[in-house]
Amino acid sequence: MVTFTIALLLLLVGYWIYGRYINSLFVPDSSRKTPALTMTDGVDFIPLPTWKIFMIQFLNIAGLGPIFGAIMGAQFGTASYLWIVLGTIFAGAVHDFLSGCISIRNNGESLPEIIGRYLGTRTKNVACVFTVLLMVLVGAVFVSGPAELLAGMTPKSLDMYFWIVVIFIYYVLATMLPIDKIIGRIYPLFAFALIFMAVGILVMLYVKSPDLPEMWNGFGTKYEKNPIFPMMFISIACGAISGFHATQSPLMARCITNEKHCRPIFYGAMVTEGIVALIWAAAATYFFHENGIVDQATGIAYSGATVATNISKDWLGTFGGVLAILGIVAAPITSGDTALRSARLIVADFFHVEQQSISKRLLICIPIFLVTVFILIYSMSDAEGFKIIWRYFAWCNQALSVFTLWAITVFLVRAKKNYWVTFIPALFMTCVCTTYLLIAPEGFGLSETVSYIGGGICVLIALVWFISWFRKEKKL
Repeated sequence: MVTFTIALLLLLVGYWIYGRYINSLFVPDSSRKTPALTMTDGVDFIPLPTWKIFMIQFLNIAGLGPIFGAIMGAQFGTASYLWIVLGTIFAGAVHDFLSGCISIRNNGESLPEIIGRYLGTRTKNVACVFTVLLMVLVGAVFVSGPAELLAGMTPKSLDMYFWIVVIFIYYVLATMLPIDKIIGRIYPLFAFALIFMAVGILVMLYVKSPDLPEMWNGFGTKYEKNPIFPMMFISIACGAISGFHATQSPLMARCITNEKHCRPIFYGAMVTEGIVALIWAAAATYFFHENGIVDQATGIAYSGATVATNISKDWLGTFGGVLAILGIVAAPITSGDTALRSARLIVADFFHVEQQSISKRLLICIPIFLVTVFILIYSMSDAEGFKIIWRYFAWCNQALSVFTLWAITVFLVRAKKNYWVTFIPALFMTCVCTTYLLIAPEGFGLSETVSYIGGGICVLIALVWFISWFRKEKKL
């Protein structure tokens, strides 16, 4: 518990110290009018209370990531604590905060527009296609799981296909309607449930005081045969750094009424998610330590849903079990709806289509919904379909963070600010994503040695490119 406690305190200290430093790079101006006030349209640009924006942002970026991702990452041992802490403070929170701030300063621009502004039109076009694809994948992969769970809790007549239709109808409404009509009303409630469940697990961790592995006893990979690098850094995404977050920050950038609220909303929500991920990583570490990664009776590996539900029921009783179900069902759904909403806004920004009229929203949404349904059908048609889509989603998610980090780095260089705060994470995540693409079975499936060399070469190319660009920039 000592390693866990230190990690928890570091996250809190990181928010106050490093978060304050990153905030000073942005230099918030409380007298500057935000897009929520200057571009109010009653649909996407709507002023909302700060507490509500924080809860929406937290649930937008959280979803199942800090629970399932942390549980999968816990299979690598206490190394997961280190990545959650360092990744959250120095990469994820900085990534979320500055992408949201840049969006605010540029009329609530979507992520591809931000990337294009600093990395060029060609990169913008690639990022647009890449980002919309990621959003559609999120919408698709976060339907079947909750639908299957709901089907198991309801009469047989309400099977999984029934719940898929219900969830998708909700997606349509949440994507189309003004942000304050559905998302602004139900998200705070679900976010509270997710936080309450995490706090309950935290309290029980100290009450039970389990014998958790400590960092100085070795990082440990007892329950995971794959190498820590890069697999752990892909598994724990939302609990450390996630490209998906940068697609969500502009949603809230269109609702913030004062720039001084950016740090608690963007940096604070990410640190909160890091804390939730750390709690679940510790709980899962104890679970695996007691039970092993494989159920001896069935020989089947525990799923994230099984671990989360069992821990909640065992430690928090019936009420905890209800919260676990609520979190497992609501969290992915509330990531899927804002993903499709982001896809609508990204396409609208790219083609410069106004979104006040519902007909224009439908024009963009219909193709997005059709593609999402097609991917969903494919994922259900094959036993391995969902796993394959999830793997590609995980890699695309982290690859998008690379685009974002490089764009922010260029922004900081041009603003004559300390660009090292994103330059180092950009190089690291470039290495993670390229190495994963080379080593993963769904990628090229190369050996560890070849993959590490290939990842290193890609980082070297990125470094040379940046130095060359930097020198040209200095001459201007």
